[in-house]
Amino acid sequence: MFWQTLWPLVLGFTLSGAVQAFVPRSAMRRLLGDHRPLSVARAAGLGMASSSCSYAASAMARALVRKGADFVAAMVFMFASTNLVVELGIVLVVLMGWQFAAAEFTGGAVMIVLLALTGAVVVRSPAFAGFGQGQSDSEPGIEPGIEPGIEPVPHSDRRRWHSRKQWSAAAGYTIGDLVMVRRELAVGYLVAGALTVIVPTRWWHAVFLHGHGLWTTAENVVVGPLVALVSFVCSIGNVPLAAALYRGGISFGGVVSFLFADLLTFPLLLVYRRYYGTAVALRMALWFWAVMAASGFLVEELAEAAGLIPRHRSGAIVPMHLAWDATTYLNVGALVLVLAIYALHRGAAHPEYFTDPVCGMQVRPADAPASAQHGGATVWFCSERCGERFAAAPDRYRAPIP
Repeated sequence: MFWQTLWPLVLGFTLSGAVQAFVPRSAMRRLLGDHRPLSVARAAGLGMASSSCSYAASAMARALVRKGADFVAAMVFMFASTNLVVELGIVLVVLMGWQFAAAEFTGGAVMIVLLALTGAVVVRSPAFAGFGQGQSDSEPGIEPGIEPGIEPVPHSDRRRWHSRKQWSAAAGYTIGDLVMVRRELAVGYLVAGALTVIVPTRWWHAVFLHGHGLWTTAENVVVGPLVALVSFVCSIGNVPLAAALYRGGISFGGVVSFLFADLLTFPLLLVYRRYYGTAVALRMALWFWAVMAASGFLVEELAEAAGLIPRHRSGAIVPMHLAWDATTYLNVGALVLVLAIYALHRGAAHPEYFTDPVCGMQVRPADAPASAQHGGATVWFCSERCGERFAAAPDRYRAPIP
């Protein structure tokens, strides 16, 4: 499975790194003051241009809330960042088929609409008081809308696209995102491979109903996120596991709701608890679960009406042996591209970019939600989770390198 999806992963993360480098982050902190249709559309678009890592998305969403963004708009950003990104679509096409990629993006749009429609009711709870009320805690010394270390060049200015500095920054984002999700990817492929070989199909039939029409769809879309909750696999690493589940008998809509639930894994629930408190985290979990299940149900019904649901479930997710074919040539090219990107990243100094010593992600001080002093230097982190891990054992991680 990893070999079949290597080149899509490299291509997707390369495109994502370029978008992150060339789309000003300052735009993410403006324009999201409410959850009216235009703000929701902006949040979704900015999320699509962000990192696909679930932990980074949750940290960025919290940063938006702290900067005064509307809470619902920040959640829309987080969902778009993990469900409407190019690398996810490419891997879905290669590993499961274009129907699942189409369902992912269609369902992502449905889910964002449901988030916006139900968010006004959810955030009325007293538990959400104080979140997204328009206060700003911008870092002192940083002019709003200008990223430190980068001249405020208009996005449309072609000089930005001709700058080696920007392209090396894009390379840094690509390498950083790959390093950040390395564990999720490894766990995802290993768990999916084990489930495919070890777990008998009849066991999946005991977990997921089949042959009961709408009741099958309803049960599968509700149980799908629960599997994600206990699997501890998030981000793009849940795609191979989704392929294994579909082979085992989960419905089309159940696969979609499972893919959406990369924001409901148990470690992320603990992150939400630290970010927003226990009461808000529990309400977020129920809110997300309901929206994911409803979106999966609606997508399956739409796909069924359009005749797009695959009727054949292959006995093998991918070929059981490696061969010198088109995939091999593409993977060789992808490995060469990775080496070139790494060389571009390491060959240029960027005093305005720092490497999170815990996860390896590239961060900028203006975007970092956490920092610490260590060895006479400031250490910047992509999320508070990384900051806490560093504080617990600072000597375990190497010194931060700009």
